[in-house]
Amino acid sequence: MKAYVLTDMTWEEVQGALETVQMAIVPVGAHEQHGVHMVESCDAVLATEIAKKLGERMYPHVLITPTINMGVSPHHLNFPGTISLQPETLLAILRDVVRSLKRHGITKFLLLNAHGGNQSTLSVASSSIGPEEEVDIYYAKTTASAKETISEQITSTIFGHSCEREVSEALYLAPDLVRTDKVTKGNFNERGRYMQLRPGKPIQGFYRYEEMTQNGSIGDATKATRELGEQIVNEALENLSVELMNLLNVKPESVRF
Repeated sequence: MKAYVLTDMTWEEVQGALETVQMAIVPVGAHEQHGVHMVESCDAVLATEIAKKLGERMYPHVLITPTINMGVSPHHLNFPGTISLQPETLLAILRDVVRSLKRHGITKFLLLNAHGGNQSTLSVASSSIGPEEEVDIYYAKTTASAKETISEQITSTIFGHSCEREVSEALYLAPDLVRTDKVTKGNFNERGRYMQLRPGKPIQGFYRYEEMTQNGSIGDATKATRELGEQIVNEALENLSVELMNLLNVKPESVRF
């Protein structure tokens, strides 16, 4: 096998894999609007594809679980098609996944997240479900660690949703996510209340996405390329692999890194 992907395995194959598997990687996405040029399954698909690539690099030490393909997305609900979980619903799903896999001997988990709105809930999962179940739960954004490429190649002041970064990743990993004939820039409201509440501001809080952008996108997706997506994804995979090798105490020669 290229990677241990639970959805592609029989119970007998899983039983054999558990002889070497130390960690379950749980892809976490969302089902929400992504502007006029990306489909609403974007986050779930990107989380899945990056998790599989990470699983290939970290084989045979990790197992990839089914994707949690809906997330905490209330800020997108006024755009048609968005489905949002309550934070407690996502926590309940994660608790059940952890409890199930703990029965099979897995005690380390990485929640690999492709949707920013999930991060605070995943932090709670790490600090509450982990101690409750006596397991280690870590969480990471899929490509947030690709800091060098992002700082060098992304020029938009505000980006992160259906932007040049995310569209580039999709063009590399799952091009069917992109309506290439409709790619456009984010249509910002420059004076919106959201400017006071964005991450990094002294005070943060809830705002609806239409307060920030009329078309549901931010950044400038017209600058997206497949090559940029590959560069971002590969830098992130390299950094995540190094961290996982340290957490799992495995040597580089024992993985495909």
